[in-house]
Amino acid sequence: MPEIAPGAFHYPSFLDAAAQAALAEEIAKVIAAAPLYVSTMPKTGAPMSVRMTNCGTLGWVSDKERGYRYEPRHPGTGNRWPAMPQRLLDLWNELAHYHKLPEACLVNVYDATARMGLHQDKDESDFDAPILSVSLGADCRFKLGGTRRGDGAIALTLSSGDALVLSGPARMRYHGVDRILPTMGAPLPPALAALGARVNLTLRRVT
Repeated sequence: MPEIAPGAFHYPSFLDAAAQAALAEEIAKVIAAAPLYVSTMPKTGAPMSVRMTNCGTLGWVSDKERGYRYEPRHPGTGNRWPAMPQRLLDLWNELAHYHKLPEACLVNVYDATARMGLHQDKDESDFDAPILSVSLGADCRFKLGGTRRGDGAIALTLSSGDALVLSGPARMRYHGVDRILPTMGAPLPPALAALGARVNLTLRRVT
Protein backbone atom coordinates (compact mmCIF):
# COMPACT_ATOMS: atom_id res chain seq x y z
CA MET A 1 0.00 0.00 0.00
CA PRO A 2 1.56 3.34 -1.04
CA GLU A 3 0.93 5.07 2.30
CA ILE A 4 3.12 8.18 2.68
CA ALA A 5 1.61 9.17 6.05
CA PRO A 6 -1.26 7.75 8.12
CA GLY A 7 -4.32 7.97 5.87
CA ALA A 8 -2.42 9.55 2.94
CA PHE A 9 -1.89 7.33 -0.10
CA HIS A 10 0.13 8.21 -3.21
CA TYR A 11 -0.42 6.14 -6.37
CA PRO A 12 2.31 7.07 -8.89
CA SER A 13 1.43 6.64 -12.59
CA PHE A 14 -2.00 5.27 -11.70
CA LEU A 15 -3.30 6.43 -15.10
CA ASP A 16 -1.28 5.48 -18.17
CA ALA A 17 -0.85 7.84 -21.13
CA ALA A 18 -3.97 6.59 -22.91
CA ALA A 19 -6.12 6.97 -19.80
CA GLN A 20 -4.73 10.46 -19.20
CA ALA A 21 -5.56 11.50 -22.76
CA ALA A 22 -9.10 10.12 -22.47
CA LEU A 23 -9.66 11.91 -19.17
CA ALA A 24 -8.28 15.14 -20.63
CA GLU A 25 -10.82 14.95 -23.47
CA GLU A 26 -13.63 14.71 -20.94
CA ILE A 27 -12.27 17.58 -18.83
CA ALA A 28 -11.96 19.74 -21.95
CA LYS A 29 -15.70 19.24 -22.47
CA VAL A 30 -16.34 20.22 -18.84
CA ILE A 31 -14.36 23.44 -19.33
CA ALA A 32 -16.19 24.20 -22.58
CA ALA A 33 -19.51 23.95 -20.71
CA ALA A 34 -18.31 25.66 -17.50
CA PRO A 35 -15.57 28.17 -18.43
CA LEU A 36 -12.54 28.69 -16.22
CA TYR A 37 -12.80 31.56 -13.73
CA VAL A 38 -10.56 33.16 -11.12
CA SER A 39 -11.71 32.92 -7.50
CA THR A 40 -10.83 35.70 -5.09
CA MET A 41 -9.84 35.66 -1.44
CA PRO A 42 -12.42 36.43 1.24
CA LYS A 43 -12.24 39.96 2.70
CA THR A 44 -9.32 41.15 0.53
CA GLY A 45 -10.66 40.19 -2.89
CA ALA A 46 -7.13 39.28 -4.02
CA PRO A 47 -7.21 36.96 -7.06
CA MET A 48 -5.92 33.42 -6.72
CA SER A 49 -3.14 32.31 -9.07
CA VAL A 50 -4.98 29.14 -10.11
CA ARG A 51 -7.86 29.29 -12.59
CA MET A 52 -10.62 26.79 -11.98
CA THR A 53 -14.02 25.35 -12.71
CA ASN A 54 -16.05 22.41 -11.38
CA CYS A 55 -18.15 19.44 -12.37
CA GLY A 56 -20.68 17.48 -10.33
CA THR A 57 -23.77 18.58 -8.44
CA LEU A 58 -21.84 21.19 -6.45
CA GLY A 59 -18.86 23.42 -7.21
CA TRP A 60 -16.39 25.28 -5.00
CA VAL A 61 -16.30 29.06 -5.34
CA SER A 62 -14.83 31.96 -3.40
CA ASP A 63 -15.22 35.72 -3.50
CA LYS A 64 -14.60 38.78 -1.35
CA GLU A 65 -18.19 39.16 -0.25
CA ARG A 66 -19.19 35.62 0.71
CA GLY A 67 -15.95 33.70 1.08
CA TYR A 68 -15.34 29.98 0.52
CA ARG A 69 -18.40 27.85 -0.20
CA TYR A 70 -20.07 25.35 -2.52
CA GLU A 71 -22.71 26.42 -5.02
CA PRO A 72 -24.88 24.45 -7.48
CA ARG A 73 -24.26 26.91 -10.32
CA HIS A 74 -21.32 28.48 -12.16
CA PRO A 75 -20.63 32.00 -10.82
CA GLY A 76 -20.27 33.47 -14.31
CA THR A 77 -22.84 31.69 -16.47
CA GLY A 78 -25.42 30.88 -13.80
CA ASN A 79 -25.75 27.39 -15.27
CA ARG A 80 -25.59 24.20 -13.29
CA TRP A 81 -22.23 22.47 -13.32
CA PRO A 82 -21.70 19.75 -15.92
CA ALA A 83 -22.00 16.16 -14.76
CA MET A 84 -18.93 14.47 -13.38
CA PRO A 85 -17.44 12.09 -15.97
CA GLN A 86 -18.01 8.41 -15.22
CA ARG A 87 -14.26 7.89 -15.49
CA LEU A 88 -13.80 10.01 -12.34
CA LEU A 89 -16.57 8.20 -10.49
CA ASP A 90 -14.87 4.91 -11.35
CA LEU A 91 -11.59 6.22 -9.91
CA TRP A 92 -13.41 7.24 -6.73
CA ASN A 93 -14.93 3.78 -6.38
CA GLU A 94 -11.55 2.16 -6.93
CA LEU A 95 -9.45 4.34 -4.62
CA ALA A 96 -11.61 6.22 -2.12
CA HIS A 97 -13.34 3.20 -0.53
CA TYR A 98 -16.28 5.31 0.61
CA HIS A 99 -19.95 4.38 0.50
CA LYS A 100 -21.17 7.70 -0.98
CA LEU A 101 -20.22 9.22 -4.32
CA PRO A 102 -18.39 12.54 -4.64
CA GLU A 103 -20.53 15.63 -5.24
CA ALA A 104 -17.85 18.05 -6.46
CA CYS A 105 -14.78 17.82 -8.65
CA LEU A 106 -12.62 20.94 -8.60
CA VAL A 107 -10.72 21.47 -11.86
CA ASN A 108 -7.66 23.58 -11.03
CA VAL A 109 -5.49 24.84 -13.89
CA TYR A 110 -1.94 25.94 -13.06
CA ASP A 111 0.39 27.93 -15.27
CA ALA A 112 4.13 27.71 -14.69
CA THR A 113 4.05 30.35 -11.92
CA ALA A 114 0.89 29.31 -10.07
CA ARG A 115 0.91 27.84 -6.59
CA MET A 116 -1.51 26.97 -3.82
CA GLY A 117 -0.61 27.77 -0.23
CA LEU A 118 -1.00 25.30 2.60
CA HIS A 119 -4.66 24.95 3.49
CA GLN A 120 -7.21 22.57 4.94
CA ASP A 121 -10.24 21.37 2.98
CA LYS A 122 -12.87 22.27 5.57
CA ASP A 123 -15.77 23.80 3.63
CA GLU A 124 -17.52 20.43 3.55
CA SER A 125 -19.92 19.04 6.16
CA ASP A 126 -18.75 15.45 5.64
CA PHE A 127 -15.21 15.07 6.96
CA ASP A 128 -15.48 11.28 7.03
CA ALA A 129 -15.25 11.14 3.25
CA PRO A 130 -11.75 11.12 1.76
CA ILE A 131 -10.39 13.54 -0.82
CA LEU A 132 -9.16 12.14 -4.12
CA SER A 133 -6.75 14.12 -6.29
CA VAL A 134 -5.65 13.30 -9.85
CA SER A 135 -2.79 15.10 -11.64
CA LEU A 136 -2.37 15.79 -15.35
CA GLY A 137 0.56 17.56 -17.02
CA ALA A 138 3.67 19.08 -15.47
CA ASP A 139 5.12 17.80 -12.22
CA CYS A 140 4.54 19.81 -9.06
CA ARG A 141 6.08 19.89 -5.63
CA PHE A 142 3.28 18.94 -3.25
CA LYS A 143 3.54 19.60 0.48
CA LEU A 144 1.63 17.73 3.16
CA GLY A 145 1.64 19.25 6.63
CA GLY A 146 -0.05 18.34 9.87
CA THR A 147 -3.42 19.23 11.32
CA ARG A 148 -2.11 22.57 12.63
CA ARG A 149 -0.77 25.29 10.36
CA GLY A 150 2.62 25.40 12.07
CA ASP A 151 3.29 21.66 11.85
CA GLY A 152 6.20 20.45 9.75
CA ALA A 153 5.48 19.31 6.21
CA ILE A 154 6.76 16.58 3.94
CA ALA A 155 7.26 17.20 0.22
CA LEU A 156 6.78 14.90 -2.74
CA THR A 157 6.54 15.23 -6.49
CA LEU A 158 3.16 14.66 -8.11
CA SER A 159 3.40 13.72 -11.78
CA SER A 160 0.94 13.29 -14.63
CA GLY A 161 -1.27 10.28 -14.01
CA ASP A 162 -0.63 10.22 -10.26
CA ALA A 163 -3.50 9.85 -7.79
CA LEU A 164 -3.48 10.95 -4.16
CA VAL A 165 -5.99 10.10 -1.42
CA LEU A 166 -6.27 11.94 1.90
CA SER A 167 -8.43 9.93 4.27
CA GLY A 168 -8.95 9.24 7.95
CA PRO A 169 -6.22 10.95 10.01
CA ALA A 170 -4.92 12.72 6.88
CA ARG A 171 -8.27 14.21 5.86
CA MET A 172 -7.74 17.46 7.78
CA ARG A 173 -4.00 17.83 7.20
CA TYR A 174 -2.76 21.05 5.64
CA HIS A 175 -1.56 20.62 2.07
CA GLY A 176 -0.66 22.70 -0.95
CA VAL A 177 1.39 23.09 -4.12
CA ASP A 178 4.72 24.74 -3.47
CA ARG A 179 5.60 25.19 -7.13
CA ILE A 180 5.12 23.82 -10.61
CA LEU A 181 8.10 22.03 -12.18
CA PRO A 182 7.45 22.82 -15.86
CA THR A 183 10.77 21.42 -17.09
CA MET A 184 9.99 18.03 -15.57
CA GLY A 185 7.39 15.42 -16.33
CA ALA A 186 4.83 15.23 -19.11
CA PRO A 187 3.13 18.09 -20.93
CA LEU A 188 -0.64 18.30 -20.64
CA PRO A 189 -2.47 15.98 -23.04
CA PRO A 190 -3.38 17.74 -26.32
CA ALA A 191 -7.00 18.38 -25.34
CA LEU A 192 -5.82 20.64 -22.47
CA ALA A 193 -2.40 21.75 -23.68
CA ALA A 194 -3.44 25.34 -24.49
CA LEU A 195 -4.69 26.00 -20.96
CA GLY A 196 -1.53 25.91 -18.86
CA ALA A 197 1.10 23.57 -17.46
CA ARG A 198 -0.83 21.36 -15.02
CA VAL A 199 -4.43 20.40 -14.30
CA ASN A 200 -5.45 18.95 -10.96
CA LEU A 201 -8.78 17.26 -10.34
CA THR A 202 -9.97 17.10 -6.73
CA LEU A 203 -13.00 14.97 -5.90
CA ARG A 204 -14.88 15.73 -2.68
CA ARG A 205 -17.99 14.68 -0.85
CA VAL A 206 -19.64 17.86 0.45
CA THR A 207 -22.88 17.07 2.32
